[in-house]
Amino acid sequence: MHEDHFDKFVQKNLDRNIPIVTTEEAGKSLKELGFMKRHPLKTWDTLIVERGNTLLRVTAMPGRHGPPIVAELLPEVMGSLLDFGIKNSPRSYRMYISGDTMVFDDIKEIPRRYPDVDLALLHLGGTRLLGLVTVTMDAKEGVKMMQLIVPRKAIPIHYNDYDVFKSPLSDFKKEMERAGLQDKIIYLEHGDTYEFDLEEK
Repeated sequence: MHEDHFDKFVQKNLDRNIPIVTTEEAGKSLKELGFMKRHPLKTWDTLIVERGNTLLRVTAMPGRHGPPIVAELLPEVMGSLLDFGIKNSPRSYRMYISGDTMVFDDIKEIPRRYPDVDLALLHLGGTRLLGLVTVTMDAKEGVKMMQLIVPRKAIPIHYNDYDVFKSPLSDFKKEMERAGLQDKIIYLEHGDTYEFDLEEK
C-alpha cells in the first residue's frame, strides 16, 4: 500500500476483480477500496495458482521495513518467493523478490527453507526517512542479501525513481565488484526485458 508501489492512480483505476497477493494489513485496506480477490498471506504461507498444465506457487517471505522500532510505525511488508513449474514435473524456476526489507535475522531462514534460488529481484535504493533512518536496502545491504540468499542471478530494482532513495545503483555496482559477485548481476535499463525458461535449467 506504499505509493511508490501502489499509487493513488492505480488504487482508483485498477480492476476491482484482479487477484492481489498481499499482507494481511494491506488486505484490509484493499477490501475498503473495493478489491474483491484478495489473498493475504502471513510469513511462510503459500498460495498455489494453476492454469492449464502450469503451476505457480507464491510464498510470503519475511520482511521488515527498517529498524525494529521504525518498522512498527510503517506499513507491514513482505517478500515473495515464486516457484514456476509444470504439473507432475520436478523442474521449477525459483524467483525471490525481496520487497521493501532490510537484512535482518529472519532472512537467514529463507535459504534454509528455500535453497536454489534462480533469480533474485532486490529492492535497493537505501530509502531514508527524514534523511536519517534507512528503511530499504542500500548497496552494502544488497551485497549481504546476495551472500545470504545466494541466487544464481540477481536484478537490482527499486533504486532510481523516488526522491527518498539515497543509495544509487553505482554504489551497488561498486560493492558487488568489491565482493566479487559482479558476474551474478543482470542490470536492466527501463524498458529492458529479461526472459527465463524452465527447460534451460
